[in-house]
Amino acid sequence: MNFHVSRLTFCILLIHDILSRYWGYEAFRPQQEEIIQSILDGKDTLALLPTGGGKSICYQVPALAQEGICLVVSPLIALMKDQVENLKSRGIGALVIYSGMQRKDVIRTLENARQSYFKFLYVSPERLETSLFKEYLPALDVNLIAVDEAHCISQWGYDFRPSYLKIAALREELPGVPVLAVTASATARVQEDICEKLAAPLPPKRGFSTARTSPIKQSAENTVSSKSGPLCTSQSPLEGRGGFTIFRQSFKRENLSYSVFREDAKPAKLVDILKKVGGSAIVYCKSRKRTTEMAALLQMHGLSADFYHAGLPQDQRNRRQQDWIDNKTRIIVCTNAFGMGIDKPDVRLVVHVDAPDCLENYYQEAGRCGRDGKKAYAVLLYHEKDVEELENLHITRFPTFEVIQAVYEALGNYLQIHVHTGQDRSYDFRFDEFVRNFKLNVHQALYALQALESDGWISYNEKNFIPSTLGFTTTKEQLYEFYRNHPEHEELLVLLLRTYEGIYDFPVFISEAVVARLLREDEARVKEQLRRITAFGIISYTPQNDSPQIILRKNRVATRDLKINLAQYNRRKEQFIERVKTMVDYLKTGSCRSRFISTYFGDGAAADCGICDNCLSRRRAGMTTDEFTTIASAIKNHLAQKALTADELVAQLPANWKEKAWQVLQFLQAEKQVAVNSRGLLQNKPAV
Repeated sequence: MNFHVSRLTFCILLIHDILSRYWGYEAFRPQQEEIIQSILDGKDTLALLPTGGGKSICYQVPALAQEGICLVVSPLIALMKDQVENLKSRGIGALVIYSGMQRKDVIRTLENARQSYFKFLYVSPERLETSLFKEYLPALDVNLIAVDEAHCISQWGYDFRPSYLKIAALREELPGVPVLAVTASATARVQEDICEKLAAPLPPKRGFSTARTSPIKQSAENTVSSKSGPLCTSQSPLEGRGGFTIFRQSFKRENLSYSVFREDAKPAKLVDILKKVGGSAIVYCKSRKRTTEMAALLQMHGLSADFYHAGLPQDQRNRRQQDWIDNKTRIIVCTNAFGMGIDKPDVRLVVHVDAPDCLENYYQEAGRCGRDGKKAYAVLLYHEKDVEELENLHITRFPTFEVIQAVYEALGNYLQIHVHTGQDRSYDFRFDEFVRNFKLNVHQALYALQALESDGWISYNEKNFIPSTLGFTTTKEQLYEFYRNHPEHEELLVLLLRTYEGIYDFPVFISEAVVARLLREDEARVKEQLRRITAFGIISYTPQNDSPQIILRKNRVATRDLKINLAQYNRRKEQFIERVKTMVDYLKTGSCRSRFISTYFGDGAAADCGICDNCLSRRRAGMTTDEFTTIASAIKNHLAQKALTADELVAQLPANWKEKAWQVLQFLQAEKQVAVNSRGLLQNKPAV
């Protein structure tokens, strides 16, 4: 017993040492330590942590506590790049493989992944099934499979990606290696689907032992016998399908106040809110054009604002994002291309001037404020036209199969791909040029491409831009010889070697803007100089590709032979309609907004927050949530039977409800859930 305690104590000391040494933290956030212990105990684990809840720590710490490398599956190149750079800045060896890399760079990266120095290999899901990756996989000493944005594996989720289904085959190649699936938002049904899709095909699980020990505590671990069983034990709060241990934090944000305003004049309301609530802010808009308009409006009112969207050049996106992070710009007006992977704790306000199409997106985006635990505000503005657009959105989002066929044929012709060719090839793709050349409806074309992606025919995401990479391709002797013959390039090459750790051994992401700033040189001249050095064979330099990429996952077929799973397609359509309905219900609910969100994600025990707009209104009216809901339901039931005057309606309700009934009725009218018809009578639906 004492021996077991000593092993458990050692494990706790080890992971705390790693946390302190690499991240400088003295304590874990809630549930992080329990999740880490579950992984080190060899258990497949699902962690649902809110945006900003420290999901990456949950797989990075246990991976560092063991020998071997952690395989991280992530859907976004930009997110993988940020994670790798962050780890390298802490002195931790990390690599990345993504779609669009040249074969020689992939081989070099996989060769490096076999070295004990490297602890993390980030991989896009599309790479998992390539023959090259499969060839190297047995040689990799994988200690953990981490699945980021795990909701992407479920077709019932809001961001289903078929490539994520390849992870199941990966588990067959790595029997006994535990999985950690992490996500910020997943309904109960999606949680079950994640566990089912990622379930291990073969037992047994393996526990933490000296076979996988941290180099930090190698000598201490050698004093413990590996025959004594798992070093860490975990009390799992929930058991999911497929043997998964599920950790779920409350979806309630104690410091975050949610508010919804039905506004016909959104710009004026936005300015008013931003002037009343100080501090750093994010304003989300549904289109690129709208971001520029709103940013200009705010600037006209003397507010420090700039706009951001995926159509801007990379250097502009980087600069605007950094200015906002550094508080040089107070307000960033953006599309949903902004925010992923950004950790800015002091955001005080997030405003949506357009309603998102699902509560999952809204929860993630709103959750980017108040991460420092101080009071923050999430505000959503809408008017009735927004509701109508949301309710009809499925018509646009799910085009007919005939439209999908037409777009598929146009795509093959645009990319000049012959039938029976093209599989796994990457193509530059300009969507605007594509729809213009083939006279396609913009919205139908976009969602037809998404349907083809969901069915596994292509990969397409215009927000994923491949950054510049650079690696040295010469021996040290040849490099010194090059310095002597071409002294004009020495300063740049030495700067690269000093600035980017490991660049001599493997390709790394670089920023030409940063290099130019350090050299006090023009960025365009730095890029040209790098191209010239590449021509000498000294380095391998691949400039950033700002063009969106389409990757064919299957050979092109004749249009008449195109098939998609229409049954699944229609089920996803039904799920989409249901998610939109939930979003509309959120806009119009009279109950606590925080509890509404928590209940949607499966936390039925959530209590009222007391700080959202509805809770504050009821507090002023002296009503509980249950009282409000009961009175509102009674009002609607009476009006469903017959249109009434306000006096007639209140007279039919219990006498002790009178004052509160008037307040509830006022709220229902303000939200247009109850309206006055042409005869001056109240009814549940507005008069036509």
